[in-house]
Formats: sequence, structure tokens, C-alpha cells
Amino acid sequence: MSVLLFKVILIVLIFLISLGLAAYATYGERKVAAFLQDRIGPDRAGPFGLLQPIADGVKMFLKEEIIPTVSDKFLFILGPSLFMVTALMTSAVIPWGTPMEFGGVSYPLQVADINIGILYVLGVVSLGIYGIMLGGWSSNNKYALLGAIRASSQMISYELAMGMSVIAVLLMTDGSLSLNVIVEGQKGLNWNVFYQPVAALIFIITAFAECNRTPFDLPESESELIGGYHTEYSSMKLGLYLFAEYVNMFISSAVISSLFFGGYNFPGLEYLQTVLPTNLVSLISFGVFFGKILFFIFFFMWVRWTIPRFRYDQLMRLGWQVLMPLAIINVLITGAVITFFGN
Repeated sequence: MSVLLFKVILIVLIFLISLGLAAYATYGERKVAAFLQDRIGPDRAGPFGLLQPIADGVKMFLKEEIIPTVSDKFLFILGPSLFMVTALMTSAVIPWGTPMEFGGVSYPLQVADINIGILYVLGVVSLGIYGIMLGGWSSNNKYALLGAIRASSQMISYELAMGMSVIAVLLMTDGSLSLNVIVEGQKGLNWNVFYQPVAALIFIITAFAECNRTPFDLPESESELIGGYHTEYSSMKLGLYLFAEYVNMFISSAVISSLFFGGYNFPGLEYLQTVLPTNLVSLISFGVFFGKILFFIFFFMWVRWTIPRFRYDQLMRLGWQVLMPLAIINVLITGAVITFFGN
């Protein structure tokens, strides 16, 4: 019974953190953009503009909801719902910190430690494209449809390279697909990024495309497609699409940290486990992991306001002619090194 209660509490906390961080990532992005462009950014709603995300959320809820008469109503509503659900589901297999004691028993700070964890993440993330496709197609709008087609086309081009970069990491961890095992193998500063810098670079680049972030925001490029796949959306349905993108950015940052940057591991963690209470160490490890996530979220925002959007043919060329061959060569070299020189 205690394990069920612990899991329910953990699920609720991760859900609230994901939505809260998605809301305040909008505030953070506007502040980062303002800093890079020598502006002030939001500063009216509350002290330093800290209540701006709440004001934006209330605005989304209160705006008039418009469903085009020529749209497929059921699929029009299903699209943003599916996109949001898949974005939230990916957090289930991420190890957020060292084990925590609850009711006298130690439990991993992870909703589900399944032996195909990274495969689950890639699979669920791939399902998110259906939310975009349904929204673009059901709107019965040519700009929305073009955005949805772009999203599905670029998903095929970058997810193959993303998968190949993950294979290189799996070779370093004896083939285990469990995110918990991958993180545990990076104790101290034994992080995978030092052994697989090319795989890390490929994964980070493809994560930008996964989240539809600049310079790969072709599915919703305002200068070409008005709003892309969510052109016809308004009120909270539009809010679901926008929030889900920030949730995806949060989860992508967590996966990048777990695969290549040690997850919750940091130098001195093993020493702290011998001198501090278990729950305090768990909270510290979670804080370190969260700090890494915030760094990558800032990196996502920094790149958005620094690099211009790619042309569509440039994105396709990058995916098929650069990232894919590079990822395959990296896997072959990794396999050869492990075969002849050991892990």
C-alpha cells in the first residue's frame, strides 16, 4: 500500500512540476529574449512580472473558443489533447534522483523503472506527431495542413539520427535500455558526453527538431504558414499546443541530462550518501538534476533568439546527408573500439 501511495504522490508532483515549469518557461523565454535584445521584458503583472504566466493562462481560459464549421470537430479536439498527453507521459521512466525513504522503505525516485525505458521515451514522443497531424488535417486549412506535413516529414528525417545516437550510448552500457541503469553507470564525472561527444551533439540537435524549436520550427513558421498546424486554434486548445511544446522541452532536457550528463549524479554524491540522511541526499540529487535541466532549457531559449530559422530543404539535407551518416559512423567506430579494446 505504501508503494502505491508513494507512486501516486510522485506522479502528482511530476505532473505539477511539468505544468508549472511549462508555464514559467514562457516567462523565462520572454526574459531571456529581452536580455539578448537589450529590453526589459514582462514587468507589469506582479513584482518583476512573475505573475505574467498566470495572467496568460487566465487569458487562454477566458478567450472565445472557435471551432471552424468546416473542421472535423472530434479530431480537432483530439489533436491538442493527444499532443499534451504524450508530452506528459514521457516523464514516467526518468529517474529524478537517488532512492528516497517512505514509510521505512526505500523507493527509487522514478515512476516506473522499465527495462526498455529509452525505447518507451522514443516511442511515446513519436506518438506526439499524431497530435500535430490530427490538428493540421482536421482544421481543413491549407496552412495548417502544410505545417502538419512538414512536422511529419521532419520527424522521419531526424528521429533516425536520434535513434542511432542512442544506440552508441547503449553500447557503452552493455546494451541496457533502462534509463536508471544508464544514469547509474555515470557516477561521479563518468558522464557519457566525455565518451560520446558526437552522439551527444547529434541528440541535442535532433531534440531541437523534436520540440519544433528554432532553428527547426518549420511546422509553425509564422512568416510562412501564419501559425502552422495550430493556425485555426484558439482559447485553451491553442494553450495545450503551446504548453505541450514547453513540456516537451522540459522532458527533452531531462533525457539529454540522463543520457549524456550523468542525470542526478555529481562529484561527491557517493560521499554524501555515507554522511547525510537518505532523503536529504535524494533532495540534493534532485536539485542537481533539476539544475542541469534548467541549463538546457536556457540553452534552448538562447539558440532560439540567436540562430535564424533553416529553410526546409536545409533541414532535410541536415537530417539525411549530415546527421544520419555521422550517427552511423559513430556507432560503427564505437562498436569497433568496444570489440577490440573493451568497454
